[in-house]
Amino acid sequence: MTELPVDFSAFHQLNRATYIRYAETILNNRADAEEAVDTCFEKLLRCWEAVLSKENPAGYAWRVLRNCTLDACTARARRPVPFDTAAFHTEALLSAVDPVGQLEESLNLFHHIRMLPPRQMDVILLLHAHGMTTHKVAEHLGITAASVRSNARHAVRRLRELLHLDNDTEGTAG
Repeated sequence: MTELPVDFSAFHQLNRATYIRYAETILNNRADAEEAVDTCFEKLLRCWEAVLSKENPAGYAWRVLRNCTLDACTARARRPVPFDTAAFHTEALLSAVDPVGQLEESLNLFHHIRMLPPRQMDVILLLHAHGMTTHKVAEHLGITAASVRSNARHAVRRLRELLHLDNDTEGTAG
C-alpha cells in the first residue's frame, strides 16, 4: 500500500469533519454523507499534485465536495434537501412560545435558502447552520472573508425578497 502524501493527509484531517457535516446536511443521512466525502477525497487524491498547483486549492476541493454530494443525491434519486431536519434543531424552536408556528416559520425559511445560488447557500449554511466564523467559512470555501460577508449580505437580501419582508426597516441609502 502506498503512503499518502503528508500534505494530503493534513488536508484530509483538517477538512473531513466539516465536509461530512456539510454533506450530511444536504443528504440528510450520515452514511451517505461519509460515502460522498470519501468519494471527494479519493478524487482529490488521484489528482493531488494538480490540486496543489491550482490558484485556489481549497475552493477547488470545495467544488469537488459539492459535486460529489449532489452526485450522491442523484444516485439515490433524491433531491438535495438541505436544512429540512435542521428546522427541528434550532434555538428559536427550543425557546419558542409557539413551537408549531416557529417550526412553520423555520421550514419556510429553509425552503427559501435552497433557492439561493450555490455559493450564497453554502455561506449561509456554514455561517448559520454550522456556526462557523467568517474566517473559517472563507478557509473552507477558498474565498476571502470579505467575499463571505458579501455573499452573506446578498443572501440575506435575497431571502428578505423571497420571504416578502419589509426592507425599509433596514434603512435605505438615498
